[in-house]
Amino acid sequence: MVFDYTDNGKKPLVIDMEGITLDNDNYRTTLWTGDMIQLTVMSIEPGDDIGLEVHHGIEQFLRIESGKGLCQMGPSEDNLNFEVEVSADQAIFVPADVWHNVTNTGDEPLKLYTIYGGPDHVPGTVHPTHDDARNDPNEH
Repeated sequence: MVFDYTDNGKKPLVIDMEGITLDNDNYRTTLWTGDMIQLTVMSIEPGDDIGLEVHHGIEQFLRIESGKGLCQMGPSEDNLNFEVEVSADQAIFVPADVWHNVTNTGDEPLKLYTIYGGPDHVPGTVHPTHDDARNDPNEH
């Protein structure tokens, strides 16, 4: 079955989360946006990162499906006092208002999915590359 990588938000959905995450080649693709949560899949190239960011009032869950990286978090962008190496089958929980980043430290794409509680991206967002995300006026 071929999955349609469009935002299916506010409609019932059952998916092969691992398979869709591993098959995704876009930097970011939003798959489901509701009123309270949002699901995206990401593919981070070796040496690249999610990008240092903070989500005000939004908590975040990330699940690594393949690859390895470095997770950093802290109270400010210049004080990332929490660092943990992450790899496949691990989950990351980011409290609201905490600065964070995940950098791909491996030699293959870092494949992950993330759930935001509440939504953080415009419904239907697709960023084929990290540069596309950086240049998107809807991103902060």
